[in-house]
Amino acid sequence: MSFIKRGFDIIFSLLGLLFLIPLFFLIAVLIKLDSSGSVFFRQERVGRDSKIFKIYKFRTMVDNAEKIGVNFTTPNTDSRITKIGAILRKYNIDELPQLINVLKGEMSLVGPRPEVLEMVKLYSEQQKKVLSVRPGMTDLASLEFRKEGKIMSKSENLYEDYVKKIMPEKLKLNLKYMQEQSLWFDFRIIIRTIYKIIFLK
Repeated sequence: MSFIKRGFDIIFSLLGLLFLIPLFFLIAVLIKLDSSGSVFFRQERVGRDSKIFKIYKFRTMVDNAEKIGVNFTTPNTDSRITKIGAILRKYNIDELPQLINVLKGEMSLVGPRPEVLEMVKLYSEQQKKVLSVRPGMTDLASLEFRKEGKIMSKSENLYEDYVKKIMPEKLKLNLKYMQEQSLWFDFRIIIRTIYKIIFLK
């Protein structure tokens, strides 16, 4: 299964990157016109077997945003998000560069979304089982918590509500995925993700 899944990831991440080159170029120009700074944002995440890697995203915030304010963001209230960044986030376009991570073998198309080390340190032994597989660009939790931003926008303590309410539920879904994973299940998750992005935003 893992060998076939990896082959699936390589083929479709490579095809995706080749197909999206014109779009990537256009987005890069828009990001540069909108604000100063690099086109890509890279952040350390915890991957398979607890290995640290840098995840790729299109930059959606002002340069050096991590030095301004908190790490938890809400789509409607965070002043660090740029105009083009808000659009990229709305349609999850900022996540597309993670196809590079998939091609490199650091991620899979489908799998538990990778967390920052600060969050992983809070995992229980049971929850740490999600680190035995490659993290993914999309997963069951991404589908179930598609309105996470709106939920968090009503929070008075973003960190506490995420750690105590949202993260445990996401990890339950990730563990469920690991028990049921198959190529057909992955395909269904990908289709549902595309549908969500196009029709449910």
